[in-house]
Amino acid sequence: MTSLVAMLNRKIFISLLLAACVAANTSSEPKPVPRMQVIPLPYDQASFQRNGVELTRYHFGQGLHRPFLFPIIGPSGRSLTRMGHPHDPETHNHHNSIWISHNDVNGISFWSDSGKGSIRHKRIVKFEDADENAFMVAENEWVNNDGKVLLLETRRITVLPLVNNEWLLTIDMEFKAFNRTVTLGKTPFGMIGVRMAKTIGVNDGGGKIRNSEGAVNEKEILWKKAKWVDYSGAVTNDKIEGITLFDHPDNPNYPTYFHIRNDGWMGASITFDCPREIRPDEPLKLRYGLYIHNNMKFSEVIESEWKQFTTIPAVISE
Repeated sequence: MTSLVAMLNRKIFISLLLAACVAANTSSEPKPVPRMQVIPLPYDQASFQRNGVELTRYHFGQGLHRPFLFPIIGPSGRSLTRMGHPHDPETHNHHNSIWISHNDVNGISFWSDSGKGSIRHKRIVKFEDADENAFMVAENEWVNNDGKVLLLETRRITVLPLVNNEWLLTIDMEFKAFNRTVTLGKTPFGMIGVRMAKTIGVNDGGGKIRNSEGAVNEKEILWKKAKWVDYSGAVTNDKIEGITLFDHPDNPNYPTYFHIRNDGWMGASITFDCPREIRPDEPLKLRYGLYIHNNMKFSEVIESEWKQFTTIPAVISE
């Protein structure tokens, strides 16, 4: 009789426990879904999204010469960048939308696909989602064709939402020399490049390039110092959109020299004027921003966005 009572009590206890668990699960509220997310995808890709709509995608597969971001979706839903030169797709196939590289690292070119250096993805450190931004942190190795590591790079890519479907992309990098000092040679090619969509280019689409100093297009802007350069043009028959490339005051050669062309290309040159050494105990830190916007913005508006960019704390990893 005692064992029967104990068995009944045990069944009652288990039933009450299960009912409590069910009640707890059904009464709890779901957590808010972050507005900004970075979603890992197959084939070594990560999608940055706002409310489930992709803004850009990071490509980091082992078969690539370097990681890059493509597409860069503007407010109208179309990409403001492209892969490759519109009139020279073979020798300019290294123009990978938005990319990081350099033409002279200890005398080795990491810039072109025919160079002897490549930027090899090592690992993803972190993905983070939130309402105010989404970011990822990745580690890369800059290696020569013999597999020798020259630089260790930590890269943080952050996407921040702005009003009217505009957004800001920030790229923070820290470069450490591997065992011995590395020299970035004097060259206008590196550290960041942007290949605009064909319809935005000055030559092909009638677009316009402007900088923070009031200069316009290639003849006035090429290899001149500025805080920012904006490239804007048509994405549809009735919409103008563009990208502003921001330099940051903490970069060692601020304001930087910009390498731009009327054929739809712009970049910020960290070693246009002189070479730079990266010592094992003195990492090189760089930060660039890209303002993805609608319309042909007034310079005063771009200047305001640039100032806001400079107030965002620079964080490589957390």
